[in-house]
Amino acid sequence: MLEGIKRILAIPELKAKVVFTLLMLMVCRIGAYVPVPGINGDAAVEIFRTAAGGGQNLLQLMDVFSGGAFANMTVFALGVMPYISSSIIMQLMMTLIPSMQREVRENAEAGKRKLGKWTRTLTLFLAFFQAGLFGRYVVQLNAGSPGVIVSEIIDVHLFGIPVLFYLITMVTMTAGTVLLMWIGEQITERGVGNGISLVITVGILSSLPSTLGSIIRQLNLDSQQPGQLSFTSLIVLSGVFVAIIVGTILIIQGQRKIPLQYARRVVGRQEVQGGNAYIPLKINYAGIMPVIFASAFLMLPATIGQFVGRGNWLGQVASLLSPGSTLYLLIYVLLIVFFTYFWTATQFHPEQIASDMKKNGAFIPGIRQGRPTQDYLEGTMSRITFAGALFLALIAILPTVVGKILSVDASITYFFGGTSLLILVGVILDTSKQIESHLMMKRYEGFMTRGRLRGR
Repeated sequence: MLEGIKRILAIPELKAKVVFTLLMLMVCRIGAYVPVPGINGDAAVEIFRTAAGGGQNLLQLMDVFSGGAFANMTVFALGVMPYISSSIIMQLMMTLIPSMQREVRENAEAGKRKLGKWTRTLTLFLAFFQAGLFGRYVVQLNAGSPGVIVSEIIDVHLFGIPVLFYLITMVTMTAGTVLLMWIGEQITERGVGNGISLVITVGILSSLPSTLGSIIRQLNLDSQQPGQLSFTSLIVLSGVFVAIIVGTILIIQGQRKIPLQYARRVVGRQEVQGGNAYIPLKINYAGIMPVIFASAFLMLPATIGQFVGRGNWLGQVASLLSPGSTLYLLIYVLLIVFFTYFWTATQFHPEQIASDMKKNGAFIPGIRQGRPTQDYLEGTMSRITFAGALFLALIAILPTVVGKILSVDASITYFFGGTSLLILVGVILDTSKQIESHLMMKRYEGFMTRGRLRGR
């Protein structure tokens, strides 16, 4: 570990990227403690704990993803979920609208810029809408427990509506989401790793101290009486924790190697007859994106229902989609499978691979070049994607099921839970790969420089 850090610090460019990433993530954590103007943060946390209760529900899940910003009702309370929701919507629209697909294929750079512009615009509208729902939710809490909102702000009414509070809440929370979106994009462009995923990961990691504290409290070590959490349950959860880490690494790193043969190959200036190679097809081509997309997709309608209230059909939908419920787990599994196939279909292009193989004189043994090769790659990827999607879904729901069987508190199962842990392990693996690629590239450049010096 220390040797790896020394190597990173020895490369100025990589060091600057890592430092920039850490500074941006530090800004995310600072913003998670800046309350919305006019809200009493301490009172908000106490009321949130009462509203969340001890069972599994949407409020606690949102708080985990926002790194505690939701419970404190801060400017970053919405997190990056509006951005992820808008990304899902735009990806679906691009799949359903042929003109958008054609534009991205014909001019990839211009198409990506336009898609990014539309995604940011939609994020702005979604954040503004969700911030309004959040404001309504806080007003309801303040009606039951006065003191959450400063009286000077809540007392400014127009047609019976506290317009000043709504305006402040919607503007500041939307600005917070836009800032997080900008930070994520800056990390992706100028730092190391996927910025949006890192923002979510830092939020999840921030709940580690409180989770450990909750475990110690529930073990009740200071008393002879048995605690809410037994050592047997803790050992089982620890085993599940390790199994999820190992399973996540295996499913992200695992690949199916398709053998290739070459009729002729040009190596340097010489033509070599024959040759063998392989195409590595990842078992889970989509990585952890299906888990993030499925969580965000379920969170949006449930958030609306939770904020609007339980006295209507939206509230009933929110209660049915409460995290940990049978319906929630079933839809969650189906969404993970769907988004795994969806992401693979948008990123994996067998027709391009088959075309490149034909140009280079490569073929799969027993399969003709061209269309048969494309069909073979599609069929193979479809089969391994199905296995990868089911395994990913199993890892995602396993801790929740075990936690319900063992009656473990939701605050513990959310951190040990598959969703949080999958995102955490997946992002760490992706970031470490990028750092390793930078190190390999620098070693390669250094070797070439020494070679040129010798030539002189």
